[in-house]
Amino acid sequence: MNTTAKQFGWYFYWSVLNGAITLIRTIRDLRSVAIQNSLFTPTTLRGAIERLGFVQADPIRSPATAQDLILRHRVKGYRAGDLERKYASLDLEEDYLYAYGFLPSENWRWLHPRKTDNLSVLEKKVLSVIREFGAMHPRDLEEHCGVERVINAWGGYSKATTHALDHLHHRGLLRVVRREKGIRVYDAISQSKSSLSAEERGNALVNLMVNILAPTPFKNIQSTRFSKPDTCNTRDTLKHLLLTKKLNSTEVEGVQYLLPAHISSVDEPPSIVRFLAPFDPLVWDRKRFELFWNWSYRFEAYTPIAKRVRGYYALPLLWRDDIIGWANVRVVNGAMDVDLGFVSKRPRDALFKSELEKEIERMKYFLRL
Repeated sequence: MNTTAKQFGWYFYWSVLNGAITLIRTIRDLRSVAIQNSLFTPTTLRGAIERLGFVQADPIRSPATAQDLILRHRVKGYRAGDLERKYASLDLEEDYLYAYGFLPSENWRWLHPRKTDNLSVLEKKVLSVIREFGAMHPRDLEEHCGVERVINAWGGYSKATTHALDHLHHRGLLRVVRREKGIRVYDAISQSKSSLSAEERGNALVNLMVNILAPTPFKNIQSTRFSKPDTCNTRDTLKHLLLTKKLNSTEVEGVQYLLPAHISSVDEPPSIVRFLAPFDPLVWDRKRFELFWNWSYRFEAYTPIAKRVRGYYALPLLWRDDIIGWANVRVVNGAMDVDLGFVSKRPRDALFKSELEKEIERMKYFLRL
């Protein structure tokens, strides 16, 4: 019995064996499954977000936001800013799962209710104002609630009203109805009780996490912090999902991996070059990244310039099933500049060169250049 089996007991081991996928035998098989699970055939904007289940957001634009860079590979004809422009018509919500981002409204309901008691005086006032006047930009809220500042989570200063809006949004009392130049506009919602039990919501959220990050090592999914009911134990929930065949598992090189139940084959990855977002689901789990591609990728936007190894916003470079390097993409005076780096040697074959040129052209189209 392996270490993972001993750690979680015979019950867990039995469930793993009964849901095992034997067709996955190597790290390369796992990489192929990760690519086919995450980089599916491009579809509609709504369809892609439904298929992903969650799209992480980040405000840095270098050369575009993380959410745009993630969606461009999965949405037909996608261009930077399309999500923000079409958000109000897509039945989506913004909220925190394992990071802040966008998710279909049906998935958002699994996150709530969260605790809504012990609101501060300012939070109560902000909620009252928005309920009375309707959707409101944070700037307009200052006329009713003032411009006091507070220390934010990063040690800097934020307006107290912005801080209150964030708290009310997280608790499910406000929702983002649209953005104006990237700034969230909020409206009030009624705190309706979910028709699902805490256990059902926990099952759905753990299953969602595995589907987003699969194939994922057991240990990684258990150590990942994500939003779920307080009563949800990730380990016990994984046991249940395995026993009920909602998830499958496999062992490769002594590591147990979780997979979605719909994975039944290992497809050969296409010969395509892709510049991935730093927070793309395919590369988000840095521990899995090292297991799959045998090098360390780090996001260096907040690293001092002198200590950066690959660049401010280096995009992992995927070629077939291998992440072979990174790309720094900049737009200067309307022209795009691409600076590439490689972990070892740059591929010299004509096919790679051709596919790289196609990816650069796709990036130009995406950026409307």
